[in-house]
Amino acid sequence: MKGLWSHAWRLIALVLLALIALQLYFALRVAAMLVIDPQSTSFQRSEAWRLLTEKHDLAWHQQWTPYPQIAQNLKRAVIASEDAGFVEHSGVEWDALEKAWERNQKAEARVEKINQQIDRRVQRADAKAGATKAPSHVQAKVVGGSTITQQLAKNLFLGSERSLLRKGQEFAITYMLEGMLGKQRILEIYLNSVEWGEGVFGAQAAAQHYFHANAGSLGPTQAAQLAVMLPAPKRFEKRPGSPYVVGRAGTIVARMGAVELP
Repeated sequence: MKGLWSHAWRLIALVLLALIALQLYFALRVAAMLVIDPQSTSFQRSEAWRLLTEKHDLAWHQQWTPYPQIAQNLKRAVIASEDAGFVEHSGVEWDALEKAWERNQKAEARVEKINQQIDRRVQRADAKAGATKAPSHVQAKVVGGSTITQQLAKNLFLGSERSLLRKGQEFAITYMLEGMLGKQRILEIYLNSVEWGEGVFGAQAAAQHYFHANAGSLGPTQAAQLAVMLPAPKRFEKRPGSPYVVGRAGTIVARMGAVELP
């Protein structure tokens, strides 16, 4: 028994050492971003691999643009759309996460009821027709309460899987980014690495792709339209001038004047 406990404590110690080493690795990577612009993110590398394996082509557009050369309009629009409290919070907005969790729970409960109704209708139809048919279930729409810093932490280092362990690591990296880089550098890296369409990354590539302009010359409406696209760029890039995008952009423009920039 004593030997078993000894092995158990050794295993626990090794796991703790591995976790500490992993956090040190992330901390060093974040600290390096004080002076080195990240060449790619974990999300970008996974997208590049997907494009190569699925489409056998790597149509890629990205060009780093320093913070002063990115239009103030785009900075304001992205903050207004994605994270209105960006300059005030310390990386995580717990109230927003709680509200998002509550909305997701309600959405999942509604979808479960709908799917149960679908199953019952299919079963009755099968009983009459004597056939077996797989039902088409509805998927719950998941909403997030992540801040710009959390989004950057996830894109830089983590995958897209959903788990408590991954979320915990996201929180840890988020506080590293906030503590070491500061708001302006966080926003600069985010605007240069975020996805704005398939193979379109960063403000300069987005401005050229959608408006044939530079990131520094975007007007309020153009900037707001780009900001609206951020939650689902692959979907919105098919219709960047859709009534939803244009209407939502008008709302963002109205909010931009109240945005405080880092």
